[in-house]
Amino acid sequence: MVKVSVFNGPNLNLLGQREPDTYGQRSLEDIMRDLEQFAADCGLQLDHMQTNSEGEMVDAIQQAGKDAVDYIIINPAGYTHTSVAIRDALLAVEIPFVEVHLSAVNSREPFRQVNYFSDIAIGVISGFRGESYLLALQAILNRIEP
Repeated sequence: MVKVSVFNGPNLNLLGQREPDTYGQRSLEDIMRDLEQFAADCGLQLDHMQTNSEGEMVDAIQQAGKDAVDYIIINPAGYTHTSVAIRDALLAVEIPFVEVHLSAVNSREPFRQVNYFSDIAIGVISGFRGESYLLALQAILNRIEP
């Protein structure tokens, strides 16, 4: 069974309350519930976590390497623009990953144009709010199906 881990960065625990015009009205729990159902329907093993801590994210990525996770979906959130440590962890475990963002990051503030992950990701999906995760999982399915 293909294993997929989903890692969510800082402030995503506030989805549904935080800037709903930008990020949507659905909570992270709602989005992950839909993703879990889609994964189960497709025969994939899925786990997910959210953290506001950079170190905790690094630890989780390293654990994914030990747990033989096949793919990662990551929304680094604010760490997209700042975290060399998370980038290095992803490079170290050598697990293919899809970077997701709820908003269209490229059309936002200039500081958000810095991205430490897109050049090492197998793909980047942004701007589709919660659906970005489903699109990422579909992209992974497309890679594993003959």
